[in-house]
Amino acid sequence: MIKLIKSSFYREAETKRALADFVLNQDVFSMSEQCRTFEKAFAEKQERAYAVFVVNGSVANLLLIQALLNQGGIRRGARVGFSALTWPTNVMPLMQLGLEPVAIDCELDTLNVSPRTFEAHISRCEALFLTNVVGFCDDLPELKRMCEERGVLLIEDNCEALGSRVNRTLLGNFGVASTFSFFVGHHLSTIEGGMVCTDDKELYEHLVISRAHGWDRNLPTAAQRRLRTEAEVDDFYARYTFHDLAFNFRPTEINAFIGNQQIRHWDEIVDRRAANFNRFCAAMTGNEDFHQYDLAHMDSVSNFAMPVVCRTPELAEKYRAEFEAADVEIRPVIAGDVPQQPFYRKYIQDTTERPNARRVHANGFYFGNNPDMTEEELATLCDLLGG
Repeated sequence: MIKLIKSSFYREAETKRALADFVLNQDVFSMSEQCRTFEKAFAEKQERAYAVFVVNGSVANLLLIQALLNQGGIRRGARVGFSALTWPTNVMPLMQLGLEPVAIDCELDTLNVSPRTFEAHISRCEALFLTNVVGFCDDLPELKRMCEERGVLLIEDNCEALGSRVNRTLLGNFGVASTFSFFVGHHLSTIEGGMVCTDDKELYEHLVISRAHGWDRNLPTAAQRRLRTEAEVDDFYARYTFHDLAFNFRPTEINAFIGNQQIRHWDEIVDRRAANFNRFCAAMTGNEDFHQYDLAHMDSVSNFAMPVVCRTPELAEKYRAEFEAADVEIRPVIAGDVPQQPFYRKYIQDTTERPNARRVHANGFYFGNNPDMTEEELATLCDLLGG
């Protein structure tokens, strides 16, 4: 079978041996030096000033929204636009933390929110939580310009797009902050894990505080002193002083150790996924059964799954059957039009039509794009895409 998740880690045998040695010889397993090393390395590779490691990509989204509320970057009750074609835990934090989600349709040729689809909602939104769907983006520089011009806070869920670039800039670096996932099968695997990146020092400090109970112990010394002076507490009571609303989203040294092993292969992983994607696109070209993508504006596309959107439900049924008959594991394209999901309809009445997101859900599927695919597997997939 050509599995959606081909292996737990890139260079799996090597990584497992290193992990076994680490566990046998390590004394401290709670968040410590490995986590700090991984954060520093990830921030450098992502070309951001700060990175905050957490237990998974979903809580990275939740932590980011809480930190923005604590900072005052957004306010409770604010309307926040989000990509309708996304994963549930992109929008759930908005609902859980008292914000009003506004679903925005995608374009079929990019699967992402575009300036056109955003324009219809921008006057209603104080923030835009953009998902860079399956490694793609629409005109992200223009979306950033629109947000800056209208005073809309832009943040990115980049869990599906590590390594993709537009205008020579990594996706995830257009908003004030971005989130990442290291779930097995994503670009980098730490089994479970996530990251929030930003260049905003104040936001970074709020992220660190809110990741662990609301205390200051993981902040730089100068920031600790400032907070302790403001709270009028000495170093003894500071150990159990809680400065703002928070969670316990601390990762472990085991997850971070795996991250430090995997990040060494960042370039190789990204390049191989990008090469596979280009090969899949070439195989699809000319097959009129599929909607074709228009991603010429992007410098590179690195994704962990290859989406296919058929032109009719009948064609979707045909191709899903063919892929499954060829022993290829497939899934829906993330969560489809999220406002049609039961959790959303339970709490929010939304009758807005989002025809493209609905079409992707009804007529789409995706299969894995793994950096260690064999030539035989790639050839099989390309044959299926060619019709």
